[in-house]
Amino acid sequence: MAETKKTSLEQVRHWVVEHKLRAVGCLWLSGISGSIAYNWSRPNMKTSVKLIHARLHAQALTLAALAGCAVVEYYDHKSGAKTERYAKFLPPMEAHTQKD
Repeated sequence: MAETKKTSLEQVRHWVVEHKLRAVGCLWLSGISGSIAYNWSRPNMKTSVKLIHARLHAQALTLAALAGCAVVEYYDHKSGAKTERYAKFLPPMEAHTQKD
């Protein structure tokens, strides 16, 4: 049998599908870190304003990541990939037949 190699984009997509909340959390953490670093390079702002801007940037990134996860979830639901992934946990359909 020939094994198909996944591209790095497919590997990232598979990881995101399996770990949606972890991906959103990592994006939030990197967003707030990057925004704080950017705002600290601007000396003419008060510290409280810098923190507020960092929080707003991270919040926007988080909303975008959650929307992206929703799109991935919708795609998996429409393609049937999710059904195949959870089918191994369900008993066979013959076990659920009703008797008259």
